[in-house]
Amino acid sequence: MNIITNPQQLQELSTQLKKDQVTIGFVPTMGYLHDGHRALLRAAREQNDIVIMSVFVNPLQFGPKEDLASYPRDFEHDKQVAMEEGVDYLFHPAVEAMYPVQMSVTVKVERRTDCLCGRSRPGHFDGVATVLMKLFHLAQPTNVYFGKKDAQQVAVVDGLIEDFHFPINLVAVNTVREEDGLAKSSRNIRLTPTERQEAGILYKSLSIARGELIKGNVDVEALKNSIIALVEKESSGKVDYFEILTYPQLEQLKERTGKVIIAIAVQFSNARLIDNIIFELSNAPR
Repeated sequence: MNIITNPQQLQELSTQLKKDQVTIGFVPTMGYLHDGHRALLRAAREQNDIVIMSVFVNPLQFGPKEDLASYPRDFEHDKQVAMEEGVDYLFHPAVEAMYPVQMSVTVKVERRTDCLCGRSRPGHFDGVATVLMKLFHLAQPTNVYFGKKDAQQVAVVDGLIEDFHFPINLVAVNTVREEDGLAKSSRNIRLTPTERQEAGILYKSLSIARGELIKGNVDVEALKNSIIALVEKESSGKVDYFEILTYPQLEQLKERTGKVIIAIAVQFSNARLIDNIIFELSNAPR
């Protein structure tokens, strides 16, 4: 495995790989890798000739009330995971390398951000989209890999690729879960032992709501309220949101057909957990 820190070097490498008609799988991350990231890397390894992973904590996606300095980092661990999962090139640039001067052009995301996590994090997805524009031009991937756990991010990336005509295939990889259904996340270590036992209610609540929709429950607002009450009864967490929307458009559900996302965010004492289920309602009863 080769480690690259210079953006120009990565671009020159990927340009040559494209000339050689080599398929490139790209996994952009902010590091502190866990089993969810391993699933992305394994999918990339299976489907491409070359795998490039980036580890870059992007300052543009942190809001004024979010502490960039406290974001967890462990590059030695990340290197070990990358080697174990067969990464060919690990891109780990300094902030000064990615943003040597104040940018004169950035990306503003106009849709798919005024709901879910985007509602409480204004500007976050602008920062995500801006850094991905740079990374896509540098890595020039054939396929790019994101986890379905961050479904709103996947929806934004889908729009970015479509709107700017990137010749990139977006691969959304299924969420990796613990035995009780809790989505694996670096945030889970912040849960107290009691909260960890309670946290399985997130996936349970999503599954209940999916079952009700498939059975023909048409009162979406009543369903949302009942699920929120259940989660707050069965745990010490406070529900930030529980939403049922179209996907990837992330609009209010008007027709009971097509792809749907049920998404939840719950604030515990020191951790805010998110999860979702995405499924087709095409064959659901009316």
